[in-house]
Amino acid sequence: MRVFACILAASLIAGVAEAAPKRVASLNLCTDELLLTLGEPAQTLSVTHLAQQAAETPLWKTARQYRRNDGSLLSVIGMKPDLILTMGGGARDRVRIAERLGLRIVDVPYPTSLADIEKGIGAVAAALDRPEAGRRVLAEIARLKAGAPSRQADTIWIGGGGRSVAAKGLAADWMRLAGLSQRRLQGDRVSLERLLVAPPSVLLRSNYRQGQYSNEQRWLSHPLASTAGKSRILEADGRRWTCMGPLMVSEIQRLRREVGQ
Repeated sequence: MRVFACILAASLIAGVAEAAPKRVASLNLCTDELLLTLGEPAQTLSVTHLAQQAAETPLWKTARQYRRNDGSLLSVIGMKPDLILTMGGGARDRVRIAERLGLRIVDVPYPTSLADIEKGIGAVAAALDRPEAGRRVLAEIARLKAGAPSRQADTIWIGGGGRSVAAKGLAADWMRLAGLSQRRLQGDRVSLERLLVAPPSVLLRSNYRQGQYSNEQRWLSHPLASTAGKSRILEADGRRWTCMGPLMVSEIQRLRREVGQ
């Protein structure tokens, strides 16, 4: 019986190992980042062209080691992936088509809260058969939450064209972990006049695509957006704020140090 039990256990372990995906393709920048953060290099097959651009993600050098796709299901079918990762948008159609073709696909819901980010990390780690990698990232987030500063600085997050973020939502969740409280605004933008009349204690300026010639970037070059009166200026790595996933851990740690929390 003992011999039979050992053989059975070994066969079960082998079955789990065989079930682990060996050729994983991602069709979305945010799932690219999840795959590159949680997956084994050997099981990563393809990421989107956005993941290979320095202006879009800090992981671009790693991403360039893999085949790229244009974000469509058609662009990866010929690569014969055994797992496809995607997120939101037109994912439902992709899921139906993939299932008809007999392809395994995981559609991660678009996150609107920190809890959603944690669920997404857990789901992708499980799909990759990389539970330990998922637990490590979740533990880092848990430590940030446990040490969240009680003192919160009045803050306005600002991107190109004066775009900002909601006082309640995923970006604000992350900001609170750095000791920054996003001010409630009317609409999704802040005017230069508002920065002059009622400057926040901290202006968190995104550097996403900084230096590009565009109306939105010229807006950030305005003296009021650059100095914001009496505000303290902190720079946000705008690439990390696009998906606001695992790459935000080091971003919040850095901002915490700069805020002095």
